[in-house]
Amino acid sequence: MNIRYLLKMANEIAAGFSALPDEAAASREVAGHLRRFWAPQMRRQIVEHARATGGEGLSALARRAVGELG
Repeated sequence: MNIRYLLKMANEIAAGFSALPDEAAASREVAGHLRRFWAPQMRRQIVEHARATGGEGLSALARRAVGELG
């Protein structure tokens, strides 16, 4: 899948949870969403991207959540 599309989706999911007052809880919620609704290949691809680039293109919350996946 196109990494730009995955980055966009991850950032949109993170934006939806960013209103939670506790950043750690928000990160867990985003990571949980990715685990429940993304195919394993999608998760693997975004984790590999985050490792290779330091999370380039991800918001801070999305970067933290993706870090919890890998």
